[in-house]
Amino acid sequence: MIGGLWNGYSGLNTYEKALTAESNNSSNTNTVGYKANDVRFEDLMYKNGTGSGVQIEQVFKRFQQGDIKPTGHSLDIGIEGKGYFMVNDPQNNELYYSRAGNFQLGADGLLQTPDGLKVQGLIPQEPQVITTNPDYIQLGKVHSNFVASENIGNENFIQTINARIGDYSNTAQTSGISGEGFKRASSKVVDIEALITDYKDKLDLYRSVSTQEATLSQNQITSLDFSSYLSELNNENDFIKVNINNREVRQQFDTDIDTTMRLFADKISSIQGMNSYVDTTIGKVTVESMIPAKEIAIYDVAVNDKAASINQIQNQSLGTGYGIVISARDALKAAVEAAGSEFIEITSTINLQNQEALQVNDIQMKLANLNLSEYTFGSISIDEGIIYLSDGDNKFVVGKVQTAFFRNDQGLEPQGNNLYKSGLEAGEPQYAGKINTLHKDSLEVSNTDNADTMTNLLTYQKAFEANSKSITTSDELLKTAINLRK
Repeated sequence: MIGGLWNGYSGLNTYEKALTAESNNSSNTNTVGYKANDVRFEDLMYKNGTGSGVQIEQVFKRFQQGDIKPTGHSLDIGIEGKGYFMVNDPQNNELYYSRAGNFQLGADGLLQTPDGLKVQGLIPQEPQVITTNPDYIQLGKVHSNFVASENIGNENFIQTINARIGDYSNTAQTSGISGEGFKRASSKVVDIEALITDYKDKLDLYRSVSTQEATLSQNQITSLDFSSYLSELNNENDFIKVNINNREVRQQFDTDIDTTMRLFADKISSIQGMNSYVDTTIGKVTVESMIPAKEIAIYDVAVNDKAASINQIQNQSLGTGYGIVISARDALKAAVEAAGSEFIEITSTINLQNQEALQVNDIQMKLANLNLSEYTFGSISIDEGIIYLSDGDNKFVVGKVQTAFFRNDQGLEPQGNNLYKSGLEAGEPQYAGKINTLHKDSLEVSNTDNADTMTNLLTYQKAFEANSKSITTSDELLKTAINLRK
């Protein structure tokens, strides 16, 4: 009878704890990333027909996948598959792990949890800035015209290349000496337009060749040799000519041979994307394509009806890898600068080659803090854990959220607030990017099964009542035995 009392007591104590664990599951039905508790029981020693009751063998976390629920919030990320977000407590510089991806922007611009822990990930190297004016090293009002924004990704890096220019159509002015790169304002404008198109095309091409070693593009340079027939230029009926891309350029004799050749070169320079220079001492005109790697068809070079010679000084070539972007960018920058305007290109790169080492940092989310734009805030978008900030049409990569997994999830130590610590039994954290999917604008909800929880609650309640009854029954039998002895 005394044994019955102790058995009942062990049952009450055990099922009180079981009810607490299961009610905790019920109360966390809507907790982001919550992993439900499962309770396992074991009997105590049973010998010679005498039982010693029950106890909880283990309360463990059920780490199965929870449903992914779209939220529409730009900073929410849901993990599908194995792994945990890595978050750092700035108070003690300790690293924790969590499945809860309901992040927010801190006052310091860092991505953080609702409790102020800093989300960890890969961050870009120092931005590479190419600009016509060292006073402008970030996007600003002076860069009023959007040029390009390209997102490049391969196994080695994630990269965004962004470019803007100033109001070149209003700043362009006629300049230069006749025959020596003379350009009218209108020609400078159309040159820039052609170079913008080429720059965008080269950025698009770079996406498919980003792993190649970089070699620069070459511009086509052609020499037109009129020296053998300059004596034919005597009066207004005489002329020199050339056909460039099916466009005939003809210059009638004007004043003298020098003037005629200079005016001829100026007409070539007025063609979109072309420069021309004359050496009157030897009677040669150099024709240069401003657009890297563009082939120019040049033929039918003559003085009156006498064919002059064409010499290819430099053949065009495309180049490889990042070199094709450098060449197109430098050509555009030079043209914008010649038009008296501003050019800026900002390249942000995240190195992926060592990401499996899980060397992570805080992720900054303000454009001004990153020295990318004079505007503090940009619109946020997240794609497969890669974070982008946009300033108008320009989009910058600013971070990549990292996830880690453990060989033994049960070895993790729950800390509350959706956090776990890495225990000795969990093993070392390992890179989880290849075994999970990060869903944007979504969260992983609790994996609590309400049907199981309600069933368990009822079962544990009945077991609690039964053990309570065993105590009262043992008590009544004990009283009867005592009374019989009296």
